[in-house]
Formats: sequence, structure tokens, C-alpha cells
Amino acid sequence: MKTRIDSPQRDRWALLRFAIIGPLLAAPPAPGELAPALEALAARTWRHPLTGELVQFGFSTLERWYYLGRTAQNPVITLRNRLHGNVGQFPSITPRVIETLTTQYREHPGWTVQLHYDNLQAALQGHDVTLPSYPTIRRYLKAHGLFRQSRPKRATVGAIAARDRLERLEVRSYEVEHTAALWHLDFHHGSRKVLTRAGTWETPMLLGIIDDHSRLLCHLQWYLDETAESLIHGLCQTFMKRGLPRALMTDNGAAMVAEETTNGLAMLGVLHQTTLPYSPHQNGKQEQIEGRLLPMLEGEEGLTLGALNRATQAWVEREYHRSRHSEIGTTPLARHLEGSKCRPGMPLRHRVVSCLPHRSTAAATALGWHGESGRSALRDPCPLPHPPGGYPALCPLGSDPDRSGGTAHGYRPLPDPPAG
Repeated sequence: MKTRIDSPQRDRWALLRFAIIGPLLAAPPAPGELAPALEALAARTWRHPLTGELVQFGFSTLERWYYLGRTAQNPVITLRNRLHGNVGQFPSITPRVIETLTTQYREHPGWTVQLHYDNLQAALQGHDVTLPSYPTIRRYLKAHGLFRQSRPKRATVGAIAARDRLERLEVRSYEVEHTAALWHLDFHHGSRKVLTRAGTWETPMLLGIIDDHSRLLCHLQWYLDETAESLIHGLCQTFMKRGLPRALMTDNGAAMVAEETTNGLAMLGVLHQTTLPYSPHQNGKQEQIEGRLLPMLEGEEGLTLGALNRATQAWVEREYHRSRHSEIGTTPLARHLEGSKCRPGMPLRHRVVSCLPHRSTAAATALGWHGESGRSALRDPCPLPHPPGGYPALCPLGSDPDRSGGTAHGYRPLPDPPAG
């Protein structure tokens, strides 16, 4: 059931006035018949637009409405109540009061209006300044967008600075013009626990990588941790499935800014962009996947990580990619195929494979993905496919059944768009 949205008071009065004299404007009376028509309207009762009570309007009032509406291009706008000359202004608030109130709000944005008013009264005590009323202060704060704000969960200097920066700047949405020009990567904490092979219940983490232009989910996989090893494990599968992007945006998590991650992206020619500290809204295009996926698995009591990953991949490829997206007006798969990729001179999938030798240690070395001890982040390798001979299903790149669900789902990369 839809919620009724009431019109402003000025519009409701104008609509009532137009409903009363509208028949006279649509069919103007003949000479000498206007006065009897207005007298008949004055004898009738009408419902008040605000209180709902029955009211009557005098002859002179109806006559004035009639002549105003007859000469107006838009009678409804003309019949509105005239605004006061000081509308939108606060003549009773002096510059000294405004300065004190603004400084007070900047220092204490979490205060209520009543607390602001009480402290404003204490701050101006002893000064030759007239303090406005409480309703006036409340209207001023509301008119200037000075609403009560919750204190950051981490009240550090950086969090407070980020909040102040967000208040000063205008936040706008954005979208790149090409497919694979920008990907967004983020980890998401799951709300349901899974059963591990050790017989314990653990909360999984969802690694999501989405294309900015097409909203295509390049890869989704659940892990039991948020380490650089898990991140690289997911990135390798993403590159083999979808090719290389121009840029990858992440937050400033430890796994995202680890040396093996940043060096690997640089070796592949992928621009790594991080969000500003304490500004997760800059990377806010990650879809709300969990709320749409996990309700489908409510009947699975002993849900394991592997089963969750298989259900996730099936849902992404069979439903999400083929369902209409409200923001782009089409399906993510259709827009991905229609959009022209930003390719740096050669097919993206050829570039990926050319950077990945057929041994995991060599691959990690070429990508720069190895820890301080020199141990490869890719374990238990299997041969990677050659570009000329097609792209068979991916094999697990160092998959650990207890960590990543024991599967690296094999999907052929989407075809490159036609030349030109």
C-alpha cells in the first residue's frame, strides 16, 4: 500500500479555490449572470483544506478569486497564498547569534536542538544580543541542513576529519563510459555461519568484484578470512574469467594494500586506486548480494562453504546477470556485451595469460605476488590455458577446501566486442 504524500498548504488552498470558481472559468456566465452565480457559491458550504471542517466564503472573496483566475495563465499558481516578504530569511537572528550557533554545531554535531538552544542561551548571556525563540532556532537549523549527526564509531582524528570533509563537499554518483574501465573490489562480512570440515561454525567473508559500467559481477567467492592470499586467489580467477581492467578500486584494507597485491597489479598494468580514509561511500557500487542470495538458502541447515560458493556462482550466472538492473535499464550481461572494452592494444585475455607462466611459483614471481618469506601465494598449481587453443574450465589455483570452499568455478571469459 502506497503512502499518501500531502501537498503543501499553499497548494491545497489553491486547489480548493480553483475547484470553486473553476466551473465559472470553464463556462463564463453571460452578462448580468455573474453576480447570481457568485451568490449561489457563497451560500454553499465547503470543506476546509487543512482542518476538514465546513466553511463558507463571502461574495467579495469569491469575486476576487474569479477575476484573479480569469486573467492568469495558470489559475492554480495565481490562487496560492501569497508568501511573506521575509520567507526563507531569519531577520530575528543576528549575525552574532548565527556565528555562535554555527561554531557550536561544528564542534558538537550530535547535540539535539534543545541542547543547542540551551548552550546558545548560556553563551550569549551577558551580551547585548536578543536571543531568538526555540522554534526559530529549530527552523534555522533545518533550513540550513544542520541536522543532528551520530558520532563516528571510531572517534579518531582521521574519522572526524573525513566526516568534516564529507560535509563540505558535494557527493555525486559517477559511472565510467566503457566496460572493464573500472572494477570495484570489496570484502563483505556474511550474516550466516557455515559449517567447516573441522566441525566448527565460522562466519564467511564474501569477496565481490563488480564492473562499474555494466554492473557485471566479475567474480564472487566466499572465504573464511580477509587475507592477501584469499584476495589474490579471487583476483586470479577474476582475471582468467573476465580479462584485465584498466583500473581497480579498493578500500585501504590490509589485504588490498599488501605489497604482493600492489606489485602484482602494477606488473599487469592495472591502475590500483584506493578510496580516501574513512570514506567507504566512494566504493559503494558493490551490490547488496547477501540480502538477495542467503534467503534462498534458509532451508539448508548444515550449509558448508563449498555449497555456499556453488549456490552463489549459479545465482550470479543464471539470475543476476540475466535480470534487468534498475540503474542501467537493462541486464548486466547485455550491457557488458554492448559496451566497448578499454583494451590496451591486445586482447585482455591474451594479456592475462601472457603474464601467467605455467607454474605457480613462476606466476607469483611474474605477478609480484609473494610474501616476505618468498613463499608463493598460489599453491598446488595446475597448468593454465593457452590463448590460441580456447579456454577450458579453470582449475583451482591453490584452493584450500577449508579456506575457499575447495572450488574455483570454471567459466569461459565473455567474448571480446567486435573490432571498430
